[in-house]
Amino acid sequence: MHSNHLLLEEPIRMASILEPSKANFFPAMTKIVGTLGPRSRSVDVISGCLKAGMSVARFDFSWGDSQYHQETLDNLRSAVKSTKKLCAVMLDTVGAEMQVVNKSEKAISLQQDDNVILTPNEGQEASSQVLPINFDGLAKAVKKGDTIFVGQYLFTGSETTSVWLEVDNVDGNDVDCKIKNSATLAGALFTLHASQIHIDLPTLTEKDKENISTWGVANKIDFLSLSYTRHAQDVREAREYLSKLGDLSQTQIFAKIENVEGLTHFDEILQEADGIILSRGNLGIDLPPEKVFLFQKAALYKCNMAGKPAVLTRVVDSMTDNLRPTRAEATDVANAVLDGSDAILLGAETLRGLYPVETISIVGKICAEAEKVFNQDLYFKKTVKYVGEPMSHLESIASSAVRAAIKVKASVIICFTSSGRAARLIAKYRPTMPVLSVVIPRLKTNQLRWSFSGAFEARQSLIVRGLFPMLADPRHPAESTSATNESVLKVALDHGKASGVIKSHDRVVICQKVGDASVVKIIELED
Repeated sequence: MHSNHLLLEEPIRMASILEPSKANFFPAMTKIVGTLGPRSRSVDVISGCLKAGMSVARFDFSWGDSQYHQETLDNLRSAVKSTKKLCAVMLDTVGAEMQVVNKSEKAISLQQDDNVILTPNEGQEASSQVLPINFDGLAKAVKKGDTIFVGQYLFTGSETTSVWLEVDNVDGNDVDCKIKNSATLAGALFTLHASQIHIDLPTLTEKDKENISTWGVANKIDFLSLSYTRHAQDVREAREYLSKLGDLSQTQIFAKIENVEGLTHFDEILQEADGIILSRGNLGIDLPPEKVFLFQKAALYKCNMAGKPAVLTRVVDSMTDNLRPTRAEATDVANAVLDGSDAILLGAETLRGLYPVETISIVGKICAEAEKVFNQDLYFKKTVKYVGEPMSHLESIASSAVRAAIKVKASVIICFTSSGRAARLIAKYRPTMPVLSVVIPRLKTNQLRWSFSGAFEARQSLIVRGLFPMLADPRHPAESTSATNESVLKVALDHGKASGVIKSHDRVVICQKVGDASVVKIIELED
């Protein structure tokens, strides 16, 4: 944990802050994950989201069936074709989520100081007196005085649509609770969260496995967001499950940390997972409010040093119904970037919010402003110090490429990679310029047919800060023995010029393999 993580060494001129932001091909280096749902599933709206800066689409299986999500994904594919913007797909599992089942969907009004009973009898009608839940072990897990939170899917934090309960007593399988605030619960499903209590539900449920093995396999998902990850073993089990599902052995697993149990085992989980999602909605219930920022900073720092993407949720809740974020939310997004977040995940804001495209656009603008003042110099020194000596071959090349690019004020770093690892390592050092990762497909065989790998690797960099993938023509190998990939390099440079990142007389840093050696080159463009 280190301080002075925020602004650049030189003081910022107030007048310069007021200068209008320049439009850029890459709206921000920080990535935006959008959750697609009722308000954001038409080709038009998804196209708007992609143009505004969404690079990962999240499909939340806590609600909606696979056919519903398939229609949305088909629309996403049409939008990707028409906008020519790459987008990765993330499947978010239900996991160990307790839910209140309200079959009639009638609004339920709860009054402060009244009592309500939570019962595992799902056949019962939900009412102001009884809330049926999908888990029969709650009575065994809680005791008098414990806190339980019930809220609409994706807690809004607004106390009129979510309710705090305090356990009064336990009667058989029923839990009798005192209502701490008046609220009206609307909709068919509400999430139930017991604060700081171990819930004996599997992390990967049978329903999750069914969704992954059918919808996930059919659509070759890039990321699996593993809800309620509490132990490293959860990630290992999910990885073993994916390894048996053909192409999904390449799917990256992002551990979603949602409670104190997950935070307690954070270090081991980080070692096993490919990335981390900090689910601040649920963490905000499990943790005292004054501790939330500290865990956020510590967790992001650990992800950064491990070179694994960190994703933050619940940033602009108020934009679900409003065109502008609150001051606190705008500051929060900027601080997430300054703390080292790779991506911002939007949930309710795009899923059922009134302004999905505007939300993505505003979050992108805030991220871009924060990136301008990110203290790269300090961050670089800290990362090098943390990695220590002797550095691995790849780490040394990656940090040298970034150092060179900053020293010569390069406009872009171009990295040739087949696994994507080299490009991710360069991004780990948070260069101030974009990293174009040119993914060279590799020919592989499963004894029956030959196929090219590369598409997964390209899409998986869409969640890493500052990394922008480009899939090369498979006829060019990543390791070059001839005159160093001149043709692929030309394609990459043309791509950079067309997108406005590279101009004539700019300097460009190139990182590639030649034979057994890795080479960092600096080139200056003539025209």
